[in-house]
Amino acid sequence: MISNQHNAGAGGCQAAVSRMAELDADLDHILPSSILAPFRAKLVVGFVSLVCFARSYDGDFVFDDSEAIVNNKDLQAETPLGDLWHHDFWGSRLSSNTSHKSYRPLTVLTFRINYYLSGGFHPVSFHVVNILLHGGISVLMVDVFSVLFGGLQYTSKGRRVHLAPRASLLAALLFAVHPVHTECVAGVVGRADLLCALFFLLSFLGYCKAFRESNKEGSPSSTFWVLLSILLGAVAMLCKEQGITVLGLNAVFDILVIGKFNVLEIVQKVLHKDKSLENISMLRNGGLLFRVTLLTLGGAGMLYTRWKIMGTGPPAFTEVDNPASFADNVLAINYNYYYSLNAWLLLCPWWLCFDWSMGCIPLIKSVSDWRVIALAALWFCLIGLICQALYSEDGHKRRILTLGLGFLVIPFLPASNLFFRVGFVVAERVLYLPSMGYCVLLTFGFRVLSKHTKKKKLIAAVVLGILFINVLRCVVRSGQWRSEDQLFRSALSVCPLNAKVHYNIGKNLADKGNQTAAIRYYREAVRLNPKYVHAMNNLGNILKERNELQEAEELLSLAVQIQPDFAAAWMNLGIVQNSLKRFEAAEQSYRTAIKHRRKYPDCYYNLGRLYADLNRHVDALNAWRNATVLKPEHSLAWNNMIILLDNTGNLAQAEAVGREALELIPNDHSLMFSLANVLGKSQKYKESEALFLKAIKANPNAASYHGNLAVLYHRWGHLDMAKKHYEISLQLDPTAAGTKENYGLLRRKLEQMRKKDA
Repeated sequence: MISNQHNAGAGGCQAAVSRMAELDADLDHILPSSILAPFRAKLVVGFVSLVCFARSYDGDFVFDDSEAIVNNKDLQAETPLGDLWHHDFWGSRLSSNTSHKSYRPLTVLTFRINYYLSGGFHPVSFHVVNILLHGGISVLMVDVFSVLFGGLQYTSKGRRVHLAPRASLLAALLFAVHPVHTECVAGVVGRADLLCALFFLLSFLGYCKAFRESNKEGSPSSTFWVLLSILLGAVAMLCKEQGITVLGLNAVFDILVIGKFNVLEIVQKVLHKDKSLENISMLRNGGLLFRVTLLTLGGAGMLYTRWKIMGTGPPAFTEVDNPASFADNVLAINYNYYYSLNAWLLLCPWWLCFDWSMGCIPLIKSVSDWRVIALAALWFCLIGLICQALYSEDGHKRRILTLGLGFLVIPFLPASNLFFRVGFVVAERVLYLPSMGYCVLLTFGFRVLSKHTKKKKLIAAVVLGILFINVLRCVVRSGQWRSEDQLFRSALSVCPLNAKVHYNIGKNLADKGNQTAAIRYYREAVRLNPKYVHAMNNLGNILKERNELQEAEELLSLAVQIQPDFAAAWMNLGIVQNSLKRFEAAEQSYRTAIKHRRKYPDCYYNLGRLYADLNRHVDALNAWRNATVLKPEHSLAWNNMIILLDNTGNLAQAEAVGREALELIPNDHSLMFSLANVLGKSQKYKESEALFLKAIKANPNAASYHGNLAVLYHRWGHLDMAKKHYEISLQLDPTAAGTKENYGLLRRKLEQMRKKDA
């Protein structure tokens, strides 16, 4: 129902209001009237939404959080704020060929504020913001669903009348407790979807403000709300790309609800060449055409700006990311099967997985595949709903079904692969906005069932049962998202054929030091996907550490054969070849890695180690210097330069390098130790002692630190202090042969001195 100025007359207005009230009353046995007041309804929805996901508040950073937050330099104060507008969601430059082109600067800005206010990477504050955002969005849903079910009707004071309180409350509750939202709420990177949804809803509600009684069509006030809606849509797009679809939904709402455009009637008149077509009110409605033109121009401007910012072409995804987009045949069937899986996740969100790629959903290669039934069922349901939305004689039913389908389909279009290739098969996070349309359709379905059956208590029990089960599922799923171990293992029962699931479990085990178990999962990942180069690389690394060099070389060689530009695998292959004394091959591997990744400080460091082993000291120093230029805090490269210069007698140069390193990394105790050794040999005992003591304070259990300080005191003539630190060193490491020998020499000298004194 809209404000009187858009109705045919007062009589039609009253009839429509009566119709809405009658339909809403069909749900009176499900929701008590005591909670129907807008404030109470929002309080209930907000509370329930927080209960569902509160368990995730103290979770870790998991899965994509590591790259988007922990390893993202855009969150730290050292990165200028202006860089956020030139970087993608993961902190890479948009102009880079390796960028995912996901442009979400406002979301990254909220992460940066979180980081600043919490004083670092403390996940609790990040999770709390996500939970509160979902609660706020769920509360806003009460107003949005009130418009979708009850239309726009305002009082003389400009307040909107809630004509369908039961339907809007039930739909908002279904949205608030839907388990498919867990990824967006419990995963910190899901904030992009949450912020996008927040401004999406504000844009829609702002657009509705243009039709208040006080806003005459074309008036400055009406135009202001339309422009504000476009601005909020742009903000939503800067949080996540899906946000731009709100402009399309606003246009659909304006045409179908405000303009009362009957698609079926127009089609029939076109087919019959009816002369009355030119008299259709919508075509003569200058205000509607003006608003739609503004929306079109706003959307075109956003897309053009986005295209200019993106710089290069679209992101390059691999076959494992989205197999259907690389398939040679039955392409449409696979895409449609993916749509049916998304629909199933909305209908039955029981089997949830953090990642649906890499064999989780095998391709349909023939129409005889039984899974074709799923996409047939999907289109049977969609066509049935579309027919009802077009052919129903009930205008209220047509409007709700059309808007429900619009909110279901339009926000999903960017993830549909219809306009461009996306980097995933199925992603639960992209269903956050489309689930609004699903909740509209489901609520309408319950209302129709309630009207046409006498078993109203059974319908009420089913609805309340769904809400209760979904709450429990949200609580359980939120617990699984608290840690990577639980999250990855929960996917085994859903996608046992997903190589990435096994890879992530293996990586998690390797990080915890359980190499034996990690090897088992990495091998399974490679078995499931024989071209999984990242699994080969990680497995090769573990085998290298376990001195199983032959198999490690085979795996890494295969990885670079499959992906010749895989720089990390080339570097690791070089390390293995160096260990096998195949120095020429190792040098070639390092050089190839640097060719594919020019700014690769770790590779320069390892190349320097190779040159040091070959006594090519100048080349080694140059390689380590390159590493420190690319990464000034590369402690190992600085240390090796100091040690090499020390061992070759270049004490002055070693001292200069050591001082330079400590200026850049002042709290690195290993650098203090190396420079202290150089200063001791240069007979700068006092300064050397100070550095040794500072290093020992930072790392008191390092036996070599005490042992070398003892040597300094021994040379300096402070024999009692030398004895003390020799003994501490031997307590920490009784097997240190050099310390034992020096301690023996000191004891003999002390014994001789005592005899002489006697």
